[in-house]
Amino acid sequence: MATLLYRLGRFAFRRRHFVALFWVALLALAGAGAAGAPVAGNSSFSIPGTEAQKAFDVLEERFPGSSADGATARVVFKAPAGEKMTDAGHRATVQDTVGELSDGSEVARVTDPYAGGGVSKDGTVAYASVTYQVSGMELEDSSRDFLRDAAESARDTGLTVEIGGDALQAVPATGAAEIIGIGVAAVVLVITFGSLVAAGLPLLTALIGVGIGVASITALASTLELGSTTSILAMMIGLAVGIDYALFIVSRYRAELAEGREREDAAGRAVGTAGSAVVFAGLTVVIALVGLSVVNIPMLTKMGIAAAGTVAIAVLIALTMVPALLGYAGRRVRAAGEKGRPGGRKAGNADEEKPQQQAQRPNLGTRWASFVVRRPVAVLLLGVVGLGAAAVPASSLELGLPDDGSQPTSTTQRRAYDLLSEGFGPGFNGPLVVVVDAKGSDDPDAVFRQTGDAVKALDGAVSVSPATPNKAGDTATITVVPDSKPSSVATEDLVHDIRDAGADVRADTDADVLVTGATAMNIDVSQKLNDALLPYLTLVVGLAFLLLIVVFRSVLVPLKAALGFLLSVMAALGAVVAVFQWGWLSGLMGVEETGPVMSMMPIFMVGVVFGLAMDYEVFLVTRMREAYVHGEKPSQAVVTGFRHGARVVSAAAVIMMAVFAGFIGSSEAMVKMIGFGLAVAVFFDAFVVRMAIVPAVLALLGKKAWWLPKWLDRVLPNVDVEGEGLRTDAERKGGSPDDDWDLARV
Repeated sequence: MATLLYRLGRFAFRRRHFVALFWVALLALAGAGAAGAPVAGNSSFSIPGTEAQKAFDVLEERFPGSSADGATARVVFKAPAGEKMTDAGHRATVQDTVGELSDGSEVARVTDPYAGGGVSKDGTVAYASVTYQVSGMELEDSSRDFLRDAAESARDTGLTVEIGGDALQAVPATGAAEIIGIGVAAVVLVITFGSLVAAGLPLLTALIGVGIGVASITALASTLELGSTTSILAMMIGLAVGIDYALFIVSRYRAELAEGREREDAAGRAVGTAGSAVVFAGLTVVIALVGLSVVNIPMLTKMGIAAAGTVAIAVLIALTMVPALLGYAGRRVRAAGEKGRPGGRKAGNADEEKPQQQAQRPNLGTRWASFVVRRPVAVLLLGVVGLGAAAVPASSLELGLPDDGSQPTSTTQRRAYDLLSEGFGPGFNGPLVVVVDAKGSDDPDAVFRQTGDAVKALDGAVSVSPATPNKAGDTATITVVPDSKPSSVATEDLVHDIRDAGADVRADTDADVLVTGATAMNIDVSQKLNDALLPYLTLVVGLAFLLLIVVFRSVLVPLKAALGFLLSVMAALGAVVAVFQWGWLSGLMGVEETGPVMSMMPIFMVGVVFGLAMDYEVFLVTRMREAYVHGEKPSQAVVTGFRHGARVVSAAAVIMMAVFAGFIGSSEAMVKMIGFGLAVAVFFDAFVVRMAIVPAVLALLGKKAWWLPKWLDRVLPNVDVEGEGLRTDAERKGGSPDDDWDLARV
């Protein structure tokens, strides 16, 4: 592989006009596709195999035209102090608003609070439910504006009017913090390279890659039903890995220049060595993201595949666009350790000039690695105990999906949620829909009554509506309002109790009793994600473990990498629980409402963090193996790996943390939590696991770290990530400019 990538790097360096034109044209093509694509439509949230989804499908079939998947809005009215919503003037205002809303072009139906029991017992709060013919993502902006205008007209009469539901859901904004994250990355790159040009290369290539990826997602969003969060996730991960991969190659290029190589040869060797690490690091990220499909949640699968595609683009750009831009930069990118202005020496031909190696005192990475090698046990214990302490809050992890109660108090959705809780009780915001399928029963009406009586007898149900049958009379819905808020454990227990009662009804009547609704769907999603976590972890870690055995030709090094990852991800989950569930530093993070951690957070962090953690593992440890293969003792190889890689890995980690932290400013709770969790996970994994625990373990293992059974050594392919083949193949050919690379040879 090293030889192939070496040729690719030289080809890109020499044919830079062609390579640059290809990527710019691809960016323009993707941009044109995004600009001309229709607005993304329905990003349906279906959960195959769950009872809530089965009940939803029954509603679609038995209640045609009911718009079961349509957007909903609750327009909540509150009377001024000392007045009631039953007063004649307020009643007239509400009925005028209901009539106005009924004229909406996409409205399916509107309920009158005074005809449908939508007034609180004390008369201070009332609500009208609006159901639309299309989903929230398909709803026209004009319909949202019409809804807001109707509410504003009611406010002008002195009422407090707020709007809840998913009709007002909008594309999440990430805020200015994202730009700040990129700015921090730029500063780190300038400090690392000491050159604006060298620092600009990773940023430029990462932005091109993310531009292609996000534009492609936007162009395909309507066709593939991709949600708005998909492009944000792709941007988040694409920026982070794109900058890091380019950073690795530019850093190795400068190191090759410092050894006196010609620029074209240095570009080839940088891609052949660091590029090999980039390929395998990228493969681990792609495996982790594509592996999300095993959860069998279409939305999560699409998010993972889209983000994996962006990572693949980042890898290809790092291997081709980076050496091409290095060709354009010429002497403006200096050798590592070279001081002063580029081209400052007096020489006949600057491109043929070979910078002399400079004797330098040991850098910080060398000094730190030497310390760890001398004190491996102490460093190992300190790292493991520290991460273990950070992981303690994870033992209190509670999972759920966000609802309007987790919105900032500044939003109308949150204020509507609070008004409904005040007037009708906390469970009113999360009603349960019981679907009774009595199609095979001799007396459906008796089944409906029996089911209603069974549900009324349960603890935790504050109200149970009469059964509402369909036109055929074989299926009915019963609305159950819990006495606890939607995200509480008590509500989850009530859902399970209703399903248990439904099993008894089925045993007596052969009728199916199913529970659905947003709250039940959230509960089923959480359970499905919990059930999938162990198989997913086994699949992803297992595949990556096999991949790393091929890369490092060792059994213990990949095992150590996987165990270190588990430590860092558990510590990161502990930090997420402490902030988003317990409320520590919540004000600093902009978390206005604490509550359960998002259901998909653990499995998502496992996938993404594992892939990103392997970036540092591959880049850092391949330098160690390279030194070991070239004859250094194991302990010295650890120090050599840190001398060459510690500064780059540290810079890459800081950049990735800055990019992820930038998304903490998002208005979307899921994006905010993911941004924080990934930033913390990168910190733990890069600076505690890879910088402390890894060298300590390798120092303790010595030569055993690189042990591989002879039979396995014969079976495994030799991918030559260390670039050993370049010491004979490339040097034998002499790196002649006439030795052009033929695309047909690959």
